[in-house]
Amino acid sequence: MVDDTILNRRDFVKVAGSGSAISMISLAGCTSLSGSGGSNGSGGSNGSGGSNGSGGSNGSGGSNGSGGSNGSGGSNGSGGSNGSGGSNGSGGSNGSGGSNGSGGSNGSGGSNGSGGSNGSGGSNGSGGFPSQDIQMICPWAEGGGTDQTGRQLASGLSNTWGVAAYVENQTGGTGSVGFNAIANAEPDGYTVGVLTVEIATISHLGIADVSPEDVKPVMQYNFDPAALTVHEDAPYGTLQEFIDYASDNPGEISVSNSGPGGIWHLSAAGFALEAGIELEHVGYDGGAPATQAVVSGEVEATTSSAPEVLSQVEDGPLETLAVFGEEKVDIMPDVPTLQNEGVDFTMGAWRGLGVPNGTPDDIIDQLYEGYYEVYQSDNFQSFMDESGFGLVHRDTEEFGDFMQQSYDNFAEITDNVDV
Repeated sequence: MVDDTILNRRDFVKVAGSGSAISMISLAGCTSLSGSGGSNGSGGSNGSGGSNGSGGSNGSGGSNGSGGSNGSGGSNGSGGSNGSGGSNGSGGSNGSGGSNGSGGSNGSGGSNGSGGSNGSGGSNGSGGFPSQDIQMICPWAEGGGTDQTGRQLASGLSNTWGVAAYVENQTGGTGSVGFNAIANAEPDGYTVGVLTVEIATISHLGIADVSPEDVKPVMQYNFDPAALTVHEDAPYGTLQEFIDYASDNPGEISVSNSGPGGIWHLSAAGFALEAGIELEHVGYDGGAPATQAVVSGEVEATTSSAPEVLSQVEDGPLETLAVFGEEKVDIMPDVPTLQNEGVDFTMGAWRGLGVPNGTPDDIIDQLYEGYYEVYQSDNFQSFMDESGFGLVHRDTEEFGDFMQQSYDNFAEITDNVDV
């Protein structure tokens, strides 16, 4: 299922109302660990720094956590390497051996006396990432395919990292409301966007000025290729016969789609451009009525995802001639790709993850590793398979290249086709 904004048949666009629906996936947070000053933090039997020579009950270097002003704690008389850390994880500004203290290199909070990377309890260390909830912005409505897959990723990340990850739906403007929210968020790694193919199309369509250049990629996890489906009684039973008929009868074949300017419309338009044929494009209010239009004979063909037409192909009067991916789809193993039939063109709906520009690369690397672990999990793989979503993985660099190529492809299509 693809989250194209629902469009009236002859309207250009109907903007979904914006809203915000938040679903908390996990309430597990980071719990800081108190640093030990403890019995090891005192000057001990050798610590002549006296009562001031201990690391203190709070485990910090503290103002009293040094060898003391008399410095007689000696090398063992300071708060020591174990005497600092505390709940604040540092040796404290006064936690050194003092100006007169002979506590030496080990007598201060020092490089060993601070909580450092191990000084707090967070799952990834003090000041580490992540240490707070992760918001995932979904540009499409709750319950749709993008929302469903986003929530699966959020749930898996919560279980993997032990921090709360949740989805917030910010809808409207053919995805542009959510895309802009992602692009304008704080670039700290705590806002992750669920990106869809529309981020590569809407600027070309004049809907909004947002594009792949406004975000940084993390990972692609889904691709659902378009499928060209016709009535079984049509005068063409193969892709080549379809192309030959369209070449001999320009504009006679009407192809339905889920709405003007949507991915299935652009897929049909791009295919026609590559094949050198002329098709008549007819928009409907979603994939279901577009499919029914072929069944009833109102149009000759439709472009959609394979799952949207599967029931009518298996039990009804429709036949899929080709899918627009690089590989065949599992639910239609006998249907060739366009490339199998000599047409060098791929297109379809896709989903991935991105963050605002300016997000540090090391944070992006950690996000990728976390989400990729979820992607590989049995739970996520089973969910995607059972729901009919295509599993396609591209890492950070590959996804960035793919988005840019998609953006360039759509520029060519929209320049040559009236959408």
